[in-house]
Amino acid sequence: MRQLSKFNPEKLEFHSVSEKLASHLCALTENENLPFFRIIVAYHLSKAAAQMRATIRTHTNQELPINMYTIALAPSGYGKTRAMSFMEEQVMGMFMDRFKAELLPFAAEQNLIKLAAIRANTQGTDPDAALRYLKDIYDGTGEWVSAFDTATGPALKQFRQKLLMANAGALNFEVDEIGDNLTNNSEAFSKFLELYDRGNIKESLTKNTKDNTRILELKGSTPCNLIMFGTPSSLMDGSKKEDEFYAMLEKGYARRCLFAFTRQAHRNLELTAEEIYQRSISQQSTQLVEDLAEHMLALCDPINYQKQITLNKDEEILRIEYAIYCQDRAQQISEFEPIRRLEMENRAFKAIKLAATYAFIEGNSSISERNLYNAIALVEESGSQFQELLSRDQPYVKLAKFLGDVKHKVTQADLVEKLPFYKGTVSQKNEILNLAIAWGHQHHIIIKKHYSDGIEFLQGESLEETNLDELIVSYSDHVAYGYYNDEITWKNLTQLCTMQDMHWVSHHVLEGHRCEDKTKPGFNLLVIDVDGDVPLQAAQQLLQDYKCLFYTTKRHQQEGTDRFRIVMPMKYVLKLDATDYKEFMSAIYSWLPFEVDDQTNQRARKWLTNDKAIVIENDGDFFDPLEFIPKTAKNEERKQRLLDQESLSNLERWFVNNTGIGNRSNQLIKFALLLVDSGKPLQNVEQAVLSLNEKLQDKLPESEIMNTIMVSARKHFQKLQTI
Repeated sequence: MRQLSKFNPEKLEFHSVSEKLASHLCALTENENLPFFRIIVAYHLSKAAAQMRATIRTHTNQELPINMYTIALAPSGYGKTRAMSFMEEQVMGMFMDRFKAELLPFAAEQNLIKLAAIRANTQGTDPDAALRYLKDIYDGTGEWVSAFDTATGPALKQFRQKLLMANAGALNFEVDEIGDNLTNNSEAFSKFLELYDRGNIKESLTKNTKDNTRILELKGSTPCNLIMFGTPSSLMDGSKKEDEFYAMLEKGYARRCLFAFTRQAHRNLELTAEEIYQRSISQQSTQLVEDLAEHMLALCDPINYQKQITLNKDEEILRIEYAIYCQDRAQQISEFEPIRRLEMENRAFKAIKLAATYAFIEGNSSISERNLYNAIALVEESGSQFQELLSRDQPYVKLAKFLGDVKHKVTQADLVEKLPFYKGTVSQKNEILNLAIAWGHQHHIIIKKHYSDGIEFLQGESLEETNLDELIVSYSDHVAYGYYNDEITWKNLTQLCTMQDMHWVSHHVLEGHRCEDKTKPGFNLLVIDVDGDVPLQAAQQLLQDYKCLFYTTKRHQQEGTDRFRIVMPMKYVLKLDATDYKEFMSAIYSWLPFEVDDQTNQRARKWLTNDKAIVIENDGDFFDPLEFIPKTAKNEERKQRLLDQESLSNLERWFVNNTGIGNRSNQLIKFALLLVDSGKPLQNVEQAVLSLNEKLQDKLPESEIMNTIMVSARKHFQKLQTI
């Protein structure tokens, strides 16, 4: 980034008076979001400067109007209307009344006389007649309005002509519920794109008839202000409305607007009713508002009419350096994010207009360094708000979140009715749904499909991550009754498993009764019973990448066989009914690389503790259960993979699925050593390793197996023989 001598980001601070007023609006609306109300305050201050036709005179003698465009999006009930009404009535009310009653008639009279003289001189007519003619046209354009919320093209031109003839006032377009008013104001939005920079617009050529008289063409500029309100949920609903809005941003509103954006209310829920009341009647805030209203009234004076705000050399260099700072950052934004780049590249232009507003409000004729830093602070904050606005959820993300929030099953018809973006052909909707399932899998949302009478039902669940200090268990010294529901730590789980003659379950139960009908959905522990198929040490090695607790049962080493249980914490808390739990556990059994007791797949299955148990812990990753949950796309993919690998043993399948480029040799060595530990003869080990290698997608050369893997296996075999 280029060296900058003037611009220092650490000097950014908000305009002091505006900040106090924004804080007052926060108290008034019981909302703590200063960025939102800063934008509202800045808009009204810019509107006052624009009404007075204040302009910026740059070092190149270029004259720019002072004006502001803004987009402010917040949930319904946020206080937008109340804040706007307060600014219009309590802060700007006297200013606007005086402007309409005194300044506008004064400016219009002076300018109409001037226009009449020019017309009489060029056409050789009587000046008084020319003045009467112009006054008739001026009066025929209708009443002056301080702001409007909708506009047609002809009406906009007509009112603009009135302002041109008066050479005072601004076009103030204030649109509420922008989501509902995009289309019917499309022509006005298009015109406002042209009007922002200099207040100029190209006139359309229309046929002049008796009933449709072409308006008098006048040269000049009219400053324009625009504020668009709306709720994010209404505007960014994934439908055509959202597409039109983002098209507006790309066409030019991104570079012209300041932004305030929030998806949720920011209320201080800790305030008491008394505190809220005291904030609303604060004498200090009340005095601030009264003083500012009087100050604004004083600004509406002919002495401030058409005031020129200059930009001196040092401030111009500071502005240029800020522009360079923005351009350098814009270059770091991908070309595939054109809206972000446009907004970043044009921040300096927005800042200079806002800085001039601050200078005008302060009664100064030049922009100070402080004015610039105040403006840049708000523009930078606006840019951050804009980035949040751009991080919109794609339709499939919205679908996943919708299904994750809904607590009941929904049909395709429900989705079409409730979600505006869920439209199109069957294949298009299937694509959105498949993407939603995939996105949900990565973001803790499980989407299940159920079928009943040929109708597809969808149900989502937002998964809660497992906390090792909140492991779900219930326990009792009785086989069936007196169970106590608890959430214990990992350390306490070890203590539970080694208590004397206790029974425990990996679910909570109702009324202390352990039976299927009384079992509550919700578990975060897997419990696996191993009854002699694999040695304890081998099981520990195979599961070394997972966090596990192994504890031996009372029948351990009877008949020389290892008998133990494996307890594994899962990444998420799952809530499965009895049928789905059985299917889930059966899937786990088929995934494991060794045989287990597959008759223990009931939710209410109880486990006996062992006070003489050998306890071993593995420290690794939590077990991820997502691809084993019934009725999900990931589970269907897993089952298909299982069918494709049905010729493999559980142990072979385990190593095949956990082997890839870069770890083939290590995995085959583990496989060989495991077979040696299980007592297999070396000849059988060699055959098994070669057989498994043939089943790998990228197998190793046989020479490498014989010269490395089998050498390690032989050394391990010989070591065991000497023990």
